[in-house]
Amino acid sequence: MKLGLGLHLKLKQTLAPQLIQSLKMLQMPILKLEQTLRHELVTNPLLEEVEETDDKTTEENELEESESKEEESIDWDDYLFEDDEGYKVREQKENREDSFESIATRQENLYDHLSEQLSFLKLSEEEHLIGEYIIGNINPDGYLSISVGEMAAELSIEEAKIEKVLKMIQRFDPSGVGSRDLRESLIVQLRERRLENTLAFRLVDEHLSDLEKKSILQLSKIMKVSFDKIQKAIEVIKGLSPSPTYGRFDTAAMPVVPDLIVERYGDEFVVFHNDRNIPRLRINTNYKELVKRNNKSSKDTKNYIKQKLEQARWLLNSINQRRSTMIRVMESIIEEQKEFFEKGSAFLKPLIMEDIAQKLSMNVATISRVSNGKYVQTPLGVYEIKYFFNSGISRDNGEDMSKRSVKQHIEEIINKENPEKPLSDQEIYRMLNDEGIKLARRTVTKYREELKIKPARFRKRVS
Repeated sequence: MKLGLGLHLKLKQTLAPQLIQSLKMLQMPILKLEQTLRHELVTNPLLEEVEETDDKTTEENELEESESKEEESIDWDDYLFEDDEGYKVREQKENREDSFESIATRQENLYDHLSEQLSFLKLSEEEHLIGEYIIGNINPDGYLSISVGEMAAELSIEEAKIEKVLKMIQRFDPSGVGSRDLRESLIVQLRERRLENTLAFRLVDEHLSDLEKKSILQLSKIMKVSFDKIQKAIEVIKGLSPSPTYGRFDTAAMPVVPDLIVERYGDEFVVFHNDRNIPRLRINTNYKELVKRNNKSSKDTKNYIKQKLEQARWLLNSINQRRSTMIRVMESIIEEQKEFFEKGSAFLKPLIMEDIAQKLSMNVATISRVSNGKYVQTPLGVYEIKYFFNSGISRDNGEDMSKRSVKQHIEEIINKENPEKPLSDQEIYRMLNDEGIKLARRTVTKYREELKIKPARFRKRVS
C-alpha cells in the first residue's frame, strides 16, 4: 500500500506542470502566444523554427532509423511528429491577409502587469506555474473567475497550495486584484490602508449587502453607533475602487487579433486557426548525438538535454491541444448559432457555456478560457468569442430571445423615437410587452444603462 501511494504522488507531481502549461497556453490570446513561443525558441535549444520550404531529407530519415536503437532509455521518436515534426499549420489564403489591429497604440494589459510582478517573487517552479494559471483566470475587472476548488480539481493540486499563491497575488498592484467578489476586494483595499479595526471594515465585512438596501439611520441602529460615524465610514468605502482595475488597463487600446477565422463555403462554415504569425516549431534532432550510449558527454549535459527535450515535447503538445480545443469549441458554437452566421445578429440565440461543455464533454472552465479575451473573424465581422454566450428571455409565442437581441431591439426603438418626445423606460417596457417580450421595467432601465443611453429627460431635443 505504501509503495502504491508513493507512485501515485510521484505521477501527480510529474503531470501537474504539463497540465498547467496546457491550460496556460489555452488561456493566452494569440499575441501573447506568439511572444511566448518566440521566447521558448531562444531559451530551449531543443526547439527550432521550421521554414516554409524546410522539409526533412531522406538522409535524415535514414539516420533516425539507424540510430534509434543506440539511444539511452529515452525514446526520441516519441518526441517527433509526423510531417514537419512539429505542430500543423493551416495554409493562409491571400484574402486572409487583413490587418486585424484596430488601434495602433498599445498599453500594458493586466495579464502582463501581473505576470511581471509574479516574476519578481522567489517561488518554486510549481508555485510559479500555479501563479501563472491563477493570473490567466483573472478577468478584465480584476476578479478571479474560477474558484480555488475548481482550480485544485483541474490541476490535481492541493487547495492549500493554490490559496498560498493566490494570497501573494492579492497583494499585487492593482489593489484587490484576484479577489473573488466585491466584498473581498474592498476588504483587501481596506487592509492595505491599515483600516482593519475600523467601522468601515465592519460595514464591508458584515453588512455589505445592507449598504444598498438600508438608510444610514437604519445602519446606525443595526451597528449601534451614531449617525455621523456611519456616514463617515460610508465616505471611506466610497473612496475605494469599485473593481480592482477600475480606470486602468483600457482593453480598447489593445490590438485585436483574432485567434480563429470562420469562412463560409456554400452552406458550410469552416473554422481555421489564425497561424499566420505563429512560429512553426519542431524538435531539433541535432542533439540526438549527445544522448547516445557511447557519447562522452557528461551526465549533467545528458540530463540537461533530456530535460529540455521533455519541455519541448510538452510545449508542442500544448500548442496542438490549444488549437484543437479552440476549433472544436468554435465549431460547436457555429452549430448552435447557425442562424446568426446566416442571417445576422438579430438571430443570436440564448446559449450558455454549460451547453457547449456538455456537448464536447469538457469542463466549463475550459470553455471560459477559450472564450474570454480571444476573438474570431467571421463574415459578419470580428467578435470576442464570449459574445456568442448569453442568457435568454422568453416570449409569449414560446420562443427565446438572447439578452443581446433584446438590448439591440431597445436601441432600435430609441433610435426611431420622436426626439421632441422621447420614450420613457415605462413606455419602452409596455412596447416590449405588447410584442410578447416579457421584461420587468427595471430590467429595461438596466439594459438602457448598459447601452450607455441617457434617460428620456436628457434625450429630449427642443426645436
